[in-house]
Amino acid sequence: MLINGAPGSSINAEDRGLSYGDGVFRTLRMQGGRPVCWERQYAKLQQDCSALKISCPSALVLFSELQQLGKTQSEGVAKIIITRGVSSRGYAPSAQSETTRILSVSPIAAYPADYARQGVRLYVCKLRLGHQPLLAGIKHLNRLENVLASSEWQGQDVQEGLLNDVSGNVIGGTRSNLFMLRGKILYTPNLSRCGVAGVQRARVMDWAKQHGVACSVADIRMEELMLADEIFLVNSVFGLWPVCELAGYRRTEHPGAWKIREWLNDERH
Repeated sequence: MLINGAPGSSINAEDRGLSYGDGVFRTLRMQGGRPVCWERQYAKLQQDCSALKISCPSALVLFSELQQLGKTQSEGVAKIIITRGVSSRGYAPSAQSETTRILSVSPIAAYPADYARQGVRLYVCKLRLGHQPLLAGIKHLNRLENVLASSEWQGQDVQEGLLNDVSGNVIGGTRSNLFMLRGKILYTPNLSRCGVAGVQRARVMDWAKQHGVACSVADIRMEELMLADEIFLVNSVFGLWPVCELAGYRRTEHPGAWKIREWLNDERH
């Protein structure tokens, strides 16, 4: 682990990331000691920092530090945390605060190959996401909703939890973005009120554009999701998982998802 470029495992107790969750993060794959889809990942990190008015470290600095970590863990999952830094007590941020950057690389979980081919089972979480448009789409450090939702289905024979918002709209997984195929149209939930807009979500939307497939960002209700021809989840760590079971929804074939997954596996896209 590197903290502001130096090996370490602790931060100042007055860091705003710890006190208030005042920061953002990215989680991405490392392959051959290098971050996958780096340009996209950095652009999203920069965008999220800008939304919170936090100074984003340069791409050169972060890439160099990831490579440094990659020398000891060439294949794994990298995490970049950027906080507003240390400041005196109180919610109001100080103009003098210097950002804290925390980078780490850990081994990737050994997911069964069947998840990517046959699909995964989803649990419909009881927790509902609240609305906050100013934070919608941002991968900020306040993830307590996801923590509580994930605790609902641990130990059950499911691989991910499905989150709805307080209005009953489908938002996505606890750690993933969601798509559904219905007819010739690809749909993904509207994230203008809550949720995280991930890099893999943007890549799938690019796939649709390049292949002439209509992609609609829309409010999706559970009853509409149940009528999908295919449902699949994406994130930057596991890639793409089709959904084989969700409430009354059952599928054994996922031709559209398989085709998209093959395209996503090429990091040049």
